[in-house]
Amino acid sequence: MSKGTINVAVENIFPLIKKFLYSDHEIFLRELISNATDATLKLKHLTGIGEADVEYGNPKIEVKIDKEKKQLHIIDEGIGMTQEEVEKYINEIAFSGAEEFLEKYKDKNGEDAGIIGHFGLGFYSAFMVAGKVEIITKSYKDEPAVHWTCDGSPEYSITKSKKKERGTEIILHIAEDSTEFLEESRIRELLVKYNKFMPIPIKFGTKTETLPKPEGAKEEDKAPTREVDNIINNPNPAWTKQPTDLEAEDYKKFYRELYPMQFEEPLFNIHLNVDYPFHLTGILYFPKMTNDMSIQKDKIQLYQNQVFVTDNVEGIVPEFLTMLRGVIDSPDIPLNVSRSYLQADGAVKKISSYITRKVADKLKSLFNTDRADFEKKWNDIKIVIEYGMLTEEKFFEKAQEFALYPTVDGKHYTLAELKEKIKDAQTDKDENLVVLYASKEEEQHSYIEAAKERGYEVLLLDSPIVSHLLQKMESSNEKLTFVRVDSDHVDNLIKKDEDAISKLSEEEKETLKEFLTATIPSEKFSVQLEAMDSKANPFIITEPEFMRRMKEMQQTGGGMFGMGTMPDMYNLVVNTNHELVVEILNTKTQKKKERLVKQALDLAKLSKNLLKGEEMTAFIKRSYEMIK
Repeated sequence: MSKGTINVAVENIFPLIKKFLYSDHEIFLRELISNATDATLKLKHLTGIGEADVEYGNPKIEVKIDKEKKQLHIIDEGIGMTQEEVEKYINEIAFSGAEEFLEKYKDKNGEDAGIIGHFGLGFYSAFMVAGKVEIITKSYKDEPAVHWTCDGSPEYSITKSKKKERGTEIILHIAEDSTEFLEESRIRELLVKYNKFMPIPIKFGTKTETLPKPEGAKEEDKAPTREVDNIINNPNPAWTKQPTDLEAEDYKKFYRELYPMQFEEPLFNIHLNVDYPFHLTGILYFPKMTNDMSIQKDKIQLYQNQVFVTDNVEGIVPEFLTMLRGVIDSPDIPLNVSRSYLQADGAVKKISSYITRKVADKLKSLFNTDRADFEKKWNDIKIVIEYGMLTEEKFFEKAQEFALYPTVDGKHYTLAELKEKIKDAQTDKDENLVVLYASKEEEQHSYIEAAKERGYEVLLLDSPIVSHLLQKMESSNEKLTFVRVDSDHVDNLIKKDEDAISKLSEEEKETLKEFLTATIPSEKFSVQLEAMDSKANPFIITEPEFMRRMKEMQQTGGGMFGMGTMPDMYNLVVNTNHELVVEILNTKTQKKKERLVKQALDLAKLSKNLLKGEEMTAFIKRSYEMIK
């Protein structure tokens, strides 16, 4: 038996581990199984090149709980260690001092970072949950097995062991404050979270398997059963295979494996596979999207060599793609010393650009291959594409070939197609191409119909970021402007000629405006008189495009400061050529005059979905009285 002191200049490494990784103490199991996996894969490599004269076989890793003894065991059939290797890799943690070490591995915010993942310290994460740790290991080489023991102080002991089989067993004597890790449900949870796709089978207990009934068995006879290893992981997940080896059903099956509680099938997937200038594999899925962007984030899982790291992939995946689902696996993504947070650097930027390009190419391919199917899926994917166009310039450029602009009639155009379609009818007198759109088809129905009667195409653009996107489209396309159908009366949406001639004289218009301004609440509506077609509605409520758009942009991030909290602003456009307006002007009875104005105003409010509550009740009562 030999004894010694772990060679580290820090007075005691274990309090450091507890201090700097306390919030992440569950990762000890991930680290120990990662070590076991590395040991197994190293043996596979050595046997493959003929440097290890042993049979590789079908090794597995086993995790066992001994609740009575308060022990957790992690057992592998890997390369093992000699006593010399234990001394080198476990005892000699060679760095010069705590201050230098912690200074070198501060995180980007200047905070003290964890230390797991450097200098082989993954093993020492065991002391976050264990008061004592044992290693029983036998190398694949013909040397005696070794038993290493440490009680959480710098002192350790090494004795010979009677272990006959190749591999390593780690025994954790679980501390009193960590007994949760003696619960089967807790360990299973961690194995599924971190090790679900490790490349070596992981056994956790056994399960009962039902066998086929023997030939000639009666119907009432029970089928025979047997106990088999309960393998907790899938060592060969879909993303580790070549796309040519997978069918559409394989991708769907893997999606269900990733998201067992997700019942809707994904719309399509993108298989990532690149070896140069970085290594990256993965599968991204487009699920059906809603307009609520926030609830759909953090669904992509990041792995390093099939070890789960995090589901926060911001910085690696462009922000607009964080609404997708799936897996990304890359050994070239740098992590800080706790392996839990990403560090942005040149490699990550290249990976981000690659993913953006790959997604754009896939969308273009889907559009070109089956446009009808792409159009059917547009509402389910548009929020991702529109967000990408807004935030990623290269994606914006590529998206011009497949981004669609749907109309209220269910047609879909690319921007180039739309420009060609509307150029004759929707070019104004200043040579601006005016694109009309609605954001709420039901609420803006009367405005849409008025535009369609003029032969105009009306788009349906209803995503929460549409105001930002339209602003970008206008700045990127000269002589192109977007106008919502309720931003003005139909004659003013696309100005063609001079204003129509009013049936009212200037004096009559002045008299009418004074009365309307006195009757209609000025804090809600700005009254303006317009000479329009006599068949147009007498009162029309509009929202100025610029003010409304700036307000929407402020509310969703951007726009002009202070606009987001401003009240909604409406114009009441009064058609001076409508017979009802002429009647209001000429009515001598004040009470009847006010009633006509209120009724006309309420009808305008109703068409704008602004008539609610007490005002709606009064309107209904007044309407019944008028038809008695």
